[in-house]
Amino acid sequence: MGTMNTKEIIEGAEAALIHTYNRYQIVLEKGDGVRLYDKDGREYLDFGAGIAVYALGYNNKEYTDAVTEQAGKLIHTSNYFYNEPAVKAAQAVTKAAAMDRVFFTNSGTEAVEGAFKLAKKYAYLKDGSTDHEIIAMEHSFHGRSMGALALTGNRHYQEAFGPMIPGVRFAKFNDIESVKALISDKTCAIILETIQGEGGVYVARPEFLKEIRSICDDLGILLILDEIQCGMGRSGSMFAYQQYGIKPDIVTVAKALGCGIPIGAFLAREEVAAAMVPGDHGTTYGGNPLACAAAVKVFELFEKLHVLENVRRVGAYLSDRLEQIVADYDAAVAHRGMGLIQGLELSVSPKDVIAHALENGLILFSAGTNVIRFVPPLVITERDVDECIGKLRKSLDAVL
Repeated sequence: MGTMNTKEIIEGAEAALIHTYNRYQIVLEKGDGVRLYDKDGREYLDFGAGIAVYALGYNNKEYTDAVTEQAGKLIHTSNYFYNEPAVKAAQAVTKAAAMDRVFFTNSGTEAVEGAFKLAKKYAYLKDGSTDHEIIAMEHSFHGRSMGALALTGNRHYQEAFGPMIPGVRFAKFNDIESVKALISDKTCAIILETIQGEGGVYVARPEFLKEIRSICDDLGILLILDEIQCGMGRSGSMFAYQQYGIKPDIVTVAKALGCGIPIGAFLAREEVAAAMVPGDHGTTYGGNPLACAAAVKVFELFEKLHVLENVRRVGAYLSDRLEQIVADYDAAVAHRGMGLIQGLELSVSPKDVIAHALENGLILFSAGTNVIRFVPPLVITERDVDECIGKLRKSLDAVL
């Protein structure tokens, strides 16, 4: 098969791929730093990072060399054998999360599935019952597979795929009384995103998260935090919950864990992790040497490049610039977020603003129904923020 041009690629995709995405009519070909380039040579400032994945930016030589070196040695073996990259990645991620044990998956959705199963097994071992309930949050997003979908508080995603796995009840995010109202002697776990991403960039209030932790401690309920999008440095700490002074019993992570190579994980404290024994869970590709070598290098580069410090500094700068947008535009009604996961809420759909920005060389994503989401690579600079805001203002001026 020879090289395809833009038209051939788009037509080929529309003919051969199951149509689950309405894609922009752009074929991305390569990236460098915080910029992407399409097949026709157009340049884009990327404030989406592949949906919060490419934390280190594109074409980082040390990262590419590490992945290439491992690909030349061993890509896959199976979990019937040990491999060194998996052990190094496990040591790095458990240290970063202050957790005891980890199970590597291929995606965030699979990490949520594993966390769901672990919570069920832990509860089963306590009382032998299989009718336990889990409390999740409205407007949450945990993934598209049936278990993760059952935990996702958006009926639009669920309605065609019922019946859902039973025993999931939905509380209001940041409303502790709504959580308390759902708790019963069947409740085995509470799951929430520390920062809701897809739901509209809503940050958990400190008192809300701390009280949930306290309730879980008092009643023997597991706290599961989904940090697939907001974890791995995006909040300004390695995991967002570390800014609240609490720890979950189980945490899920993916996206920036591999910075492009597919890898996810769920982690747990020792007592909870011990509930799973051989035969309870598995994966063919999870924990393979290639993905784990990528994760090991990610942790090394986070430290070498002082990524967390950069997120805190540049995130504060982005926050200030977005606050100014709210002050200057009537249609910009609110701004919220933490670090480099931030949202600008509009009084209208952001679709046309995002499309205009894309034409002007800026990649942005939406969240919820009316929020523009900013989840750039974690290595951006204040100058990149200035360029983003300049392009965003042009788009707001043109559309609103």
